[in-house]
Amino acid sequence: MTLENYEKLPSLLPVLKEKELIYPFMIIPIFLEQKEDIIAIQKAINDHSLIFVSIDDEVGTYGTIGTIIRKVTLPEGKIKILFQGITRGKILEIHDKNPTIALVDKIKPTTEDEKEINALLETLKEHIITLSEINPFFPKDFIKIIENNKDANRVIDIIASSLKLPVEKGYELFKEENTKERLIKLIHFILEEIESIKIKNELSKKVMEQVQEVNREHLLRQQLKLIQKELGIKNEIEEEIKEYYEKLEKLKSFMREDAYKEIKKQIDRLSRMHPDSAEATTTQNYIEWALEIPFGKYAKEEFSIDELQKRLDKDHYGLKKPKERIVEYFAAKELAKKRGEEFSGAIICFVGPPGVGKTSLANSIATSLDRKLVRIALGGLEDVNELRGHRRTYIGAMPGRIAQGLINAKQMNPVMVLDEIDKISRFKGDPTAVLLEVLDPEQNAHFRDLYLNFELDLSKVLFIATANDPSTIPAPLKDRMEMIFVGSYTPQEKFEIAKRYLIPQEMKKHSLKKSEISISDAALREIIDKYTKEAGVRNLRRVIAKIMRKAALLILEGREKVRVTVKNIKDFLDKGYYGIEEVSKKDRVGVVNGLAWTPVGGDVLRVEAVKYRGKGQVIITGQLGDVMKESAQIAYTLVKVLIDTKKIKVKEKSKEPIYYKYNIHIHVPEGAIPKDGPSAGITMTTAIASLFSERKVKSDIAMTGEITLSGEVLPIGGLKEKLIAAYKAKIKKVLIPEKNYERDLDDIPEEVLNGLEIVPVKTIDDVLKEALI
Repeated sequence: MTLENYEKLPSLLPVLKEKELIYPFMIIPIFLEQKEDIIAIQKAINDHSLIFVSIDDEVGTYGTIGTIIRKVTLPEGKIKILFQGITRGKILEIHDKNPTIALVDKIKPTTEDEKEINALLETLKEHIITLSEINPFFPKDFIKIIENNKDANRVIDIIASSLKLPVEKGYELFKEENTKERLIKLIHFILEEIESIKIKNELSKKVMEQVQEVNREHLLRQQLKLIQKELGIKNEIEEEIKEYYEKLEKLKSFMREDAYKEIKKQIDRLSRMHPDSAEATTTQNYIEWALEIPFGKYAKEEFSIDELQKRLDKDHYGLKKPKERIVEYFAAKELAKKRGEEFSGAIICFVGPPGVGKTSLANSIATSLDRKLVRIALGGLEDVNELRGHRRTYIGAMPGRIAQGLINAKQMNPVMVLDEIDKISRFKGDPTAVLLEVLDPEQNAHFRDLYLNFELDLSKVLFIATANDPSTIPAPLKDRMEMIFVGSYTPQEKFEIAKRYLIPQEMKKHSLKKSEISISDAALREIIDKYTKEAGVRNLRRVIAKIMRKAALLILEGREKVRVTVKNIKDFLDKGYYGIEEVSKKDRVGVVNGLAWTPVGGDVLRVEAVKYRGKGQVIITGQLGDVMKESAQIAYTLVKVLIDTKKIKVKEKSKEPIYYKYNIHIHVPEGAIPKDGPSAGITMTTAIASLFSERKVKSDIAMTGEITLSGEVLPIGGLKEKLIAAYKAKIKKVLIPEKNYERDLDDIPEEVLNGLEIVPVKTIDDVLKEALI
């Protein structure tokens, strides 16, 4: 069928509107039911004319001009025509509506260069071959059509009809009048189609492989189940899930609703999971942790003050003040309980040097209350989630130390010791915030662990904190705690502790009988004086344990009894550790004994000063901190004032003040150890005053106190440790600030008070009067 058999174009043609594009070469059935369409078709048949089929019936719309080969009448007034496309056309103007009659003209494709068209046809052919290889539904006959057909536009229409392009893309290609552009667009669409099919094929392959793997695994599991059934073996995971449900129901009445719902939800999830999956393992771990929480389990609440007092006295020698404070604290708590009131006292915090018995006091409290003791070491703790737990999304997540403490104690009201609360670090989050919540009675009943994801009631837990240095405890935490200071032990207290506790305990640990070893009192005092330097007794215990090990070896070698005396002590111990040395008995100019406080106890700090010809310069050495350097400057200025006011008499006669003629060098020995604080103020003032007055300082005297520019002596801290150090150094007289004398002497052990002459000083005049010869 050709256009030559019909009237010339452009001409008026009936227009049919179709949803899909119809290409010129196609012979396609079209079903019609609209009255105007049927009228238009009938008109075309009657006039023996062409018709125009397009996706729209507006001016400028492109479509296909063709003929009606056959018409078939269908029931209900419908008809079917067989339409054959001849060429592409375009509506120039609308002549009539209902039915649409339009002036239509055919499209005359433009072709600029035949060589380019042939080259593009070759490229198109190559891509069609590729497409036919990966798409089994693409007709391979199209390759022959391309080879045998020289009409590029016909080739484009044939291939485009088989690509099933979206209407918008197909229409874009259809309406293009330039042949070269049509070829380029078609090649582009084919390349997209090739890429799309490749991706689909790869995905299909992967999906198929997974399906095969799952089917294979399912088949094997079904076989395994049949084998287990035949052998009478029950499914372990099902048994475990059943046990979880039973355990949860038993605990339901003791736990809060959110805890019950969360645990049940996880058990339900586990029952739906593949038992060998990684998620099932994680969920099962969570369930086992959560069900280990001792819901409803509490130690008895009965408590006796007398029993606590007896336990403290039995377990600890000395520590009179701390014991009194502990008993008073629990007495107030017990009274509140008996009267049905809520005890609102602060949390106890034992403060003191290492090894003085802070944790041991907590242990005695737990024993007298008949509760389990849980120790949480906070030293170096830097991740807040160590306390609160890691979220379950993390690999290796587990409950925080607080929740684990309850699990380990198997009680909801244990004694929980927060050890070394002054050494918390802040690297990942702020652990202080968690501790504030834990120690606040109004908040800790609803403590939420991130791993468990439900609230825990910590209101029944008895928290006790310990610290070495209270100055490093964050202020908000310190505000919620009651500090009970546990000071250093005197040599006599150490002797008694060793005799009563350490030696019997170490003998038992090393399986030695009382009849097999003895340590003389003189040897024990030698050990305390020469082999340990500490505020507490931890190192003393190690030294005694070392003697026990040597003794055990001698017993095994045949010795019946081992005696440790001053004479043979070197057979059991290596070199002695000379701790606080006895002070020199020689009175010297510019050398003064000061007293210092350190986190491991007190110490005697010797301050030396010399003068040499110069211009009044002051040199300070000994790794001193800023505060101590300022104290030296204050001391130097004060001495200059005392010289000018004639309160310090200078022997050397000269017209200008003596302090302009000399440089002063102040040194504090043991330069490798950093030192700081204002309490060496009167010591340095005395040393400088001794230099310029050329009066010697008494060697058996020591002093501590802050000095002001007006010569007033201010109070200091750590008096107990300082006086114990002076006592150990065999000092006879100690000068302390008057306010400390009035306030702090009650805390000083009687042994120390009896061994020292303690003199209160109010001004530097009092100090110089006592110290200078």
